[in-house]
Amino acid sequence: MFPSCLRGSCAGVGDAKPGWLLDEVTSAGRENLDPEHVARYDTKEDADALAEVAELVALGLTSASTLVDIGVGTGQLALAVASSCRRVVAVDVSPVMLAALRRELAAQRATNVDVVEAGFLTYEHEGDPADFVYSRYALHHLPDFWKGVALARIRRMLRPGGVLRLWDVVYAFEPDEVEARIEAWCATGGADVASVWTRAELEEHVRDEHSTFTWLLEPMIERSSFAIEHAVRSDDGIFAKYVARAI
Repeated sequence: MFPSCLRGSCAGVGDAKPGWLLDEVTSAGRENLDPEHVARYDTKEDADALAEVAELVALGLTSASTLVDIGVGTGQLALAVASSCRRVVAVDVSPVMLAALRRELAAQRATNVDVVEAGFLTYEHEGDPADFVYSRYALHHLPDFWKGVALARIRRMLRPGGVLRLWDVVYAFEPDEVEARIEAWCATGGADVASVWTRAELEEHVRDEHSTFTWLLEPMIERSSFAIEHAVRSDDGIFAKYVARAI
């Protein structure tokens, strides 16, 4: 059994937490707490939100659905999906990201999006169980031990049959291929901030964040009482997208 904090008594990022619990703000990545980076994030990273909404609708999203977006960032998906479901819960540990999202919500006058400053390890779902949990390029901020805890917590907030839609940097190769594969990826980065992603930013991701191998993450997903229904891995072995159904 998990300690009481991980079962559900820690209400949010600002509440008292045990000393052994990972600090998700510190682990959020330097850039996600940087106002300059956040200001240009949407030009650097296209969430393909309309296509993702269509995918979610095909998976059963309706006007009665509740969707929790963990690691919502600037809210590209949350804003796009709000008109297609009953409730969106937009969760992130970065106050800078959430400030950008709140400004956009006010501009669009969206009324069914709840913004919560919390993370995978501290968000406490309230109300009806979620029908969907969405997370894009966020789980890699947690070391593997905490990924397992996070996935178990996601399963508990979903109804049986609910869907986890997960995108991330997940390495689909063997350890002895690391040097060649990672070097090839980092070489796609540009030399300066005018680039979508610089080489230095890609190197920082590999060095300082916690992307893992597909052959470690996928068993973690399944052990957390999900059935992986669909997995797409990029040709370069760097990115993966999953649809996992709560058992």
